Amino acid sequence: MENNKNSILNSGEIIERYNYPVLNERAIRASAGIMLLLATIASINGFILKNYYVIPYIVGFLLLNFLIGVFINPKFVPTFMLGSWIVSKQTPIYIGAIQKRFAWSLGIVLSGTIFFLSFKLLSDPSYFNSVCRLCVICIFLMYLESVFGICVGCKLYNLAIKLKLMKKPVEKQNCIGDSCEIKE
Repeated sequence: MENNKNSILNSGEIIERYNYPVLNERAIRASAGIMLLLATIASINGFILKNYYVIPYIVGFLLLNFLIGVFINPKFVPTFMLGSWIVSKQTPIYIGAIQKRFAWSLGIVLSGTIFFLSFKLLSDPSYFNSVCRLCVICIFLMYLESVFGICVGCKLYNLAIKLKLMKKPVEKQNCIGDSCEIKE
């Protein structure tokens, strides 16, 4: 991805004191909180009220958020834009964008799978348990991110680098509280 400050296709923002793409951790957590709220609404509608028709719409919106964040630019993600506005009066905490992009890629896989299965659920209730389990996993991951600032996808990214499944990035990762520093 192009890291030019003026580029639309960008994985983060280039800030003067950093020479790599960064994102505002506060806005990320606010975005995760908004997605957590939406996923909870979908789960309550589907699994308590048995209104399965809501699930594909909400999960589709969450999938769209992840797709925009990974393939276009996080600043165009609807929940990130709202989250940025909510925390606009707070001093930003900048973190590296590369591991968030990896985590959002995992979000694409999870939400894409739920999205596909939710259409199956509309015609065949036997998909209920599969959809329910995946929704619980997504809600749990968004809860960890929004409440505690723990990005499980970022942890998996670092594990993949340690196991040499991925190449170590050239740029510093800069996670909140140095939680993702890779020790050789």
